Amino acid sequence: MRFYLKKIIQWSLGGCVTIVLLLNLYKRDVWVYDTDDQPLPWGPDFKRDGNPRPLTFDGPKIHEHVHRDKVRTNMSISGSLHVQHAQHPSSATSVYYSRDNDNQDRIVNQLAYIPPPVREAKKRGEDAPLKSILLYHGFGGWQVKKGQETFIDQKCGVQRCELIDNKQDGAKADAVLFHHNPARPWFDRPQKQIWILFMLESPYHTAGLGAFKDVFNWTATYRHDSTIVAPYEKFVPYNSSVLTKKQDKNYSAGKSKMVAWFVSNCGARNGRRNYADELSKHVQVDIYGACGKLKCPRYQSSKCFDMLNKDYKFYLAFENSNCRDYITEKFFVNGLQHDVIPIVMGGSPSDYRRAAPPHSFIHVDDFESPSALAEYLKHLDQNEDLYNEYFLWKGTGSFINTFFWCRICSLLHDVDSRPPSWFSDVDNWWRGPHVCIGKESWRNKSMELS
Repeated sequence: MRFYLKKIIQWSLGGCVTIVLLLNLYKRDVWVYDTDDQPLPWGPDFKRDGNPRPLTFDGPKIHEHVHRDKVRTNMSISGSLHVQHAQHPSSATSVYYSRDNDNQDRIVNQLAYIPPPVREAKKRGEDAPLKSILLYHGFGGWQVKKGQETFIDQKCGVQRCELIDNKQDGAKADAVLFHHNPARPWFDRPQKQIWILFMLESPYHTAGLGAFKDVFNWTATYRHDSTIVAPYEKFVPYNSSVLTKKQDKNYSAGKSKMVAWFVSNCGARNGRRNYADELSKHVQVDIYGACGKLKCPRYQSSKCFDMLNKDYKFYLAFENSNCRDYITEKFFVNGLQHDVIPIVMGGSPSDYRRAAPPHSFIHVDDFESPSALAEYLKHLDQNEDLYNEYFLWKGTGSFINTFFWCRICSLLHDVDSRPPSWFSDVDNWWRGPHVCIGKESWRNKSMELS
């Protein structure tokens, strides 16, 4: 039998591909993909793992006690820390960022906000002007509908907006939304057109923005000082004066294991794997997924989380980047929404305190070393009362749908009521000093953004 070199190469390549596919199927568990790549209710699915999932809205719209006509706003407020012509708010219920309300993300206020032009048009029995939003990179991954349907379906407080993707109509749009890799459109930008920069990932995993000074009017990111704050999750208490609730459950009962970690990306800029390895020298740390010896099949994800609830006391909610406000579903979903205490690494301790229910997590930077953290975990393991104090927040609030598109629409109708604003150096705002700290500790960094 004669063998030809071409056929040998073809068969060899085919065999290699088959082996790779079989290995991927074998290791295809729920933790194979880094959860930073999971789609969000308001953001595009970049399909980097080749397995796109639908974008859905899971949470309630907003608590009934937050009534639109009860939320007042200050119309003289401007946009952001680095925005030109910024004015400071005189009310804590602002819908725009300023240093005076730095501890707020303003999401609830924006959800309840009806701009004066819309209110005035309604009094006259007229419709407010229709605002158009151009999705510059198209509709792919957003799971929204063209035209007004998205705003109507979501029952937005302000529905007079439409979504478009035809770049030929770009000069007519009221706003242009860019995500991650901005570009300069070929059309002449109208004077009052709003350019919005959407960012989903940390500055370490996004393109440079040095070429876009004095370009963007608004930002839409997980950062709490963005114009439109787009967090991975948003917890809101039912009553701001009731932040704890007596629990009928002993969350430590029956648990025989200490720390679990579901992870796939073994190499991250913040050295999280090294920290986990050091912690494991002092306390049990079970690693599931591509970075550990333990497996939990993807098709049995519910059983994996049941195991977490039943067997483990702590969970490593470690992000892949230590950057301000960078707190993903690793914390909100894998951690808070299960019966474990999340041990966190990522944003600063103050970022977590701003975003999380009170006394619901343990930050690694509150301890001098992994061994010091391990001693504290052992202390909690031996003291049921202290352990259960980390769950007193449960039942005091819920994770809400932040309705990203509704809030954009509302603020677009407010543009004419405010002076022009823009980011003079959006790259410095996004990745300037003290925004990301690599492998360093937040203990050694200022807690204020520059």
